[in-house]
Amino acid sequence: MPYFGEYDCKLDSKGRMRLPSQLIRQMDGKGSYDFVVHRGFEKCLMLYEKATWDKIVKEVENLNVYNKKERQFLRYFFRGATLVSLDSADRLLLSKRQLEFAGIENEVIISPLNDRIEIWSPENYNKLLAEEPTDLSDLAEEVLGGTSFEKEDNE
Repeated sequence: MPYFGEYDCKLDSKGRMRLPSQLIRQMDGKGSYDFVVHRGFEKCLMLYEKATWDKIVKEVENLNVYNKKERQFLRYFFRGATLVSLDSADRLLLSKRQLEFAGIENEVIISPLNDRIEIWSPENYNKLLAEEPTDLSDLAEEVLGGTSFEKEDNE
């Protein structure tokens, strides 16, 4: 299930971030919220509900550790992955190493990406926005053109 919204949050002195209640309501934790947080592909952190993380692990668990590229991918992908849970105040504790990787100090921007959540420093997030294509239409045509998604719209 995709998440929606864009949220500005603050970290406390211990590195805890409170998840916005609007975002929590979109989740299927049924009162118990377990997550995995790890380094994202860009300079951000990725947050997954544990069930989503388990599906991703199934996708990559058949990679061959004897193949150098596949082993490197596995190493980088799983490096720093940490199981975290919401506390009674709906906060997640982010590790110092994770925060340093993402350049996060006191504030974060939470931006959902389909079934996962990106956690950005405001500086890195603003750089990302500055690099957005000027014509989303061209990118959509390149990425989605000729897909069944486009064909359904035209019918």
